[in-house]
Amino acid sequence: MRALTWHGRGDIRCETVPDPKIEDARDCIIKVTSCAICGSDLHLMGGFVPGMHTHDVLGHETMGEVVEVGAGAKHKLSVGDRVVVPFTIACGECRQCKWSNFSCCERTNPNGAMQAKLYGYQVAGLYGYGEATGRIPGGQAQYLRVPMADVGPIKVPEGMTDEQVLFLSDIFPTAYQAAEHCEITPEDTILVLGCGPVGLLAIRSALMLGAKRVIAVDTVPERLALAKKSGAEVIDFNAAPIQEQVLELTHGKGPDAVIEAVGMESHGSPETLLEKAENLISSMERPFGLNDAIIACRPSGIVSLAGVFVGPVAGVNMGAYVNKGLTMKTGQTNVQRYLEPLMKRIVDGEIDPSFIITHRGGLEDGPELYKTFRDKKDGCIKVVLHPNG
Repeated sequence: MRALTWHGRGDIRCETVPDPKIEDARDCIIKVTSCAICGSDLHLMGGFVPGMHTHDVLGHETMGEVVEVGAGAKHKLSVGDRVVVPFTIACGECRQCKWSNFSCCERTNPNGAMQAKLYGYQVAGLYGYGEATGRIPGGQAQYLRVPMADVGPIKVPEGMTDEQVLFLSDIFPTAYQAAEHCEITPEDTILVLGCGPVGLLAIRSALMLGAKRVIAVDTVPERLALAKKSGAEVIDFNAAPIQEQVLELTHGKGPDAVIEAVGMESHGSPETLLEKAENLISSMERPFGLNDAIIACRPSGIVSLAGVFVGPVAGVNMGAYVNKGLTMKTGQTNVQRYLEPLMKRIVDGEIDPSFIITHRGGLEDGPELYKTFRDKKDGCIKVVLHPNG
């Protein structure tokens, strides 16, 4: 089959790789009808995630048609079912899964012992995201093996297009969980840092959860325009210091919670105090967006961290965090927890997540579209690929 594979920093290729096979009774195989390039895939492209190997298959936002089902998953899936596949792989049986903490599953990472050396404990295996998360082949491919297929995939209702539901695989639940972490009340103002795909869906999620106001920060004109169209007031961080603009818009009170939707490759706003020290901070983890969130959040508020970090982070403003009495909520998304309620919101017409899609293509177009997405060229906000035409 054809797939997008990693070959080193900045080097993504479309090549032929072995077809996936059933390896466990709970597996299924899907023919991928749609997949997407995620912002966290750009961390892999940039060489910021250790443990990648040449020819590793990328991708974790995937859906398709079931073409083969292991004996242990036949009670849930049948050949021909259209399904969306969560990027977090969960067994459904361990204590974390029973607590609905599916991203912390204790059983699905085949390299869990390696991960435990880094984090103290193992957490869930992920598709296409390096050795520490299991080195499980991803879904930017014509076919995908889905482990624990009786727990993860959700069937797509009749009449729904791929593009309406594809983002249930990751970024819609990620954004919704980030908004849910804000503990929103009807009088709350929520600040969203970063208007990429997750940030844009976080705006919509915060409003669906009842926020009175959402203020969104970015500097890319197309992203700011779509954030405004999504219901947010917008801040261009190149126009004036973020905190100055936040205080003006909130009459000095500040937001009740801040969603940091940027992560470890943040470049920092012009007023970032630590920006001049960037060369002293690991190139893997840059906390500029996180520090902007800490400074912007009102005392006793919540910082909801949706952006990806992999390892230790130097230069975090812990003084502001502690002395302001902030609460931080983090974590890979417990996708399985949100699949049914968010599918219902889509079916009921509350939201159509496809509004963020700007670019489409086939697998052969993937390497160039990775670059377009990374460089924010041509107004690119979100890329969807159709591996089988």
